[in-house]
Amino acid sequence: MSTVKFTEDHEWVSIEDDDTAVIGITDYAQEQLGELVFIELPEVGSDITQGDEAAVIESVKAAGDVKSPVSGSILEVNEALIDTPGLVNDNPETEGWFFKVKVNEMSELDDLMDEEAYRSFVKDLA
Repeated sequence: MSTVKFTEDHEWVSIEDDDTAVIGITDYAQEQLGELVFIELPEVGSDITQGDEAAVIESVKAAGDVKSPVSGSILEVNEALIDTPGLVNDNPETEGWFFKVKVNEMSELDDLMDEEAYRSFVKDLA
C-alpha cells in the first residue's frame, strides 16, 4: 500500500517505492480552478526543494503554481498533460499526476497531512 500525503496548497504526494514520489493536485484544487487549459511541467533531471514552484497551471478561471511537497530530483513528467491538460480535471489523483521525484529526505513527509486531516482541512474551507 502506498503512502499518500497532502499539502495545505492542495498538492498530493504518493510514495511509489522506497524513494520515488508521484505528485499532483487534489480533486478539490481542480474543482476550484475549473477547466485546465495549459500546464508547464518541470524539467527532468532538475532539483527541487520542498515548497518550491515546480509546475505552472492555467485554467479558464486562474493561473497558479504547483509546489513540490518534497525535495529531490525530477525523475519523470506526465507528458500527456501538455497536450491534454483536462486529464487533471478528469482524474486529478490518478492519470492527472504532474511529475515524479526521487525524494532526498523522507522525513519531509512528516510535515504533510494524511487523507483524514486533509479532508477535515478542506471541509473547514467551505
